[in-house]
Amino acid sequence: MIVGFIGAGKMGEALIAGMISKKVFPEDRIIACAPSEETRVRVGNTYGIKTCETAEEMSRHADVLVLAVKPKHVPDVFAQKLEIKGKVLISVVAGLSLERLEKLAPGAKAVRVMPNHCCMVLEGAMGYACSPGLGCDDKKEVERMLSATGLAVEVPESEMDAITGIAGSSPAFMYMIIDAMADAGVLNGLSRKDSIRLAAQSMLGAAKMVLETGKHPDQLKDEVCSPGGTTIEGVRALEDMGLRSAMIAAVDGAVEKSRMMSGRRSPSEKRLQQRHPYAGGVAPYGPGLPVQVLLVADGG
Repeated sequence: MIVGFIGAGKMGEALIAGMISKKVFPEDRIIACAPSEETRVRVGNTYGIKTCETAEEMSRHADVLVLAVKPKHVPDVFAQKLEIKGKVLISVVAGLSLERLEKLAPGAKAVRVMPNHCCMVLEGAMGYACSPGLGCDDKKEVERMLSATGLAVEVPESEMDAITGIAGSSPAFMYMIIDAMADAGVLNGLSRKDSIRLAAQSMLGAAKMVLETGKHPDQLKDEVCSPGGTTIEGVRALEDMGLRSAMIAAVDGAVEKSRMMSGRRSPSEKRLQQRHPYAGGVAPYGPGLPVQVLLVADGG
């Protein structure tokens, strides 16, 4: 089997690197196409794979195709005469639905993937949805390929917006938490470099504890909190400041935006106010701080 990559940008390259390092495919079974000669030379030399200039040329040789281009380049790709009927087509293009993918590539067995930024270090978290045309063997191969860069979970396409919030967007939220923890370290005399490294490693370790022990996060939190100790004092501060509500609102906001962008829901001020009651003003950040909330009296 030969897998061909249409596009060799950050996400495409991450998948190539993962497949080779995890021995999912040998180098001589991977082809990448890119219009830029510089990209072709770099990717070819770095990974020892074959490259070509056009998707049309590559599709003649590949059994599985991975669409990894920016959304604006999708029409250009499918304007070419691709040999794709009966082949598995995996798309990591943001917002490209299975329905549209199947219209662009009639006869292909389509897979829609929502990867995240961490795939670049082979620690990604992604959801993927398959068209009905994929058989059991096809699905096993898709999972094997995607798992090379992290955790891959198959979901119905109706859940892809939720995947966007909890996996696709969440690395940015985690980076903000690490940055805030580093600020606290600097405030208390640590160097910026040490603060970032310690905060990041602590988050990495906590994530591994959840994944490898199988314990509920609340149980692990309780194991760290000694009665009357330093950690429970910090937990109390986080609860006072509304960490849980803020995180739920962040993920929920990303999900809602994804639904609106894909045309699955129209923006609704009433809905936003119901889901995020401070949408009309500034949310409170803690006890005793000024709160600005838009109030509308009856009758105007």
